[in-house]
Amino acid sequence: MNALEYAQQANGSFALPDACFKIKALMEDDDSTIEDFANVISVDPSMTSRLLQIANSAIYSFPGEISTISRAITIIGTQAIYNMMLVDVAATAFKHFSTESIDLKRFWHMSVFCGLATKNLAITAGIRDIERLFVAGLLQNFGELIVAKISPDLAKQCEAYNADILPWELQKQVLGFTYTEVSAELLKIWQIPDKIILPIRHYNNAHNIQINQDVKVLYLASRLALAECHPEDFSYDDSIDAVICNSLKVSSNDLEDAANFATIETENILNIMNAKFYG
Repeated sequence: MNALEYAQQANGSFALPDACFKIKALMEDDDSTIEDFANVISVDPSMTSRLLQIANSAIYSFPGEISTISRAITIIGTQAIYNMMLVDVAATAFKHFSTESIDLKRFWHMSVFCGLATKNLAITAGIRDIERLFVAGLLQNFGELIVAKISPDLAKQCEAYNADILPWELQKQVLGFTYTEVSAELLKIWQIPDKIILPIRHYNNAHNIQINQDVKVLYLASRLALAECHPEDFSYDDSIDAVICNSLKVSSNDLEDAANFATIETENILNIMNAKFYG
């Protein structure tokens, strides 16, 4: 199987709910109102609750409490609401998934950490529309979950990475492609905007992409996440790529700040998303 075939097979298990497609259609309709968006989201009390929790979390850091979906839409914007719905889909999928082929606690911790670090570095680099980069960071390794569900033996082999063979290198050896390629293919099937898919698809080749900042930010954040979850094999110093950092005007102190922010907030976001895997 190739990356696209894995994504196609997984689409049945991880399909987007109708609400996501309705929100996307409203975003493309210039005549849509805030009430239209709120009516779609408020039909699902569970989703409403989680979206409000995320809107009031450190991800957005608004000074006042956001108590209604309408206010969340007004303050955050429809794109951010849509992105948070994607986060909710991911949380639901992860919560109901069970396998011994991968370390789910590590997987989820690394995913949330990467999303938070990506957002923080995007702010430092002066990138606009940073919410999409939180989603890109969170979902960039979703393919690991898909491969673990469909081919657990292969996923277990891909778990044996270390300082001598990096995760994406081992995935290439075992599968012929990386988990991020599966992630990108699934998000394409879901009709997710290209500006979220592009950095996921290309960040491991950040050295060869001269223009796109999103790719470079996700590259750095993914390396910070690797060091966070495997401190015995990797260090934050491994993430300091001078060429990429200089092109983004990101210093070593900025990387450390992003890692510290992500470390502190990851546990909070895991709690908010109802996807804790701790016994």
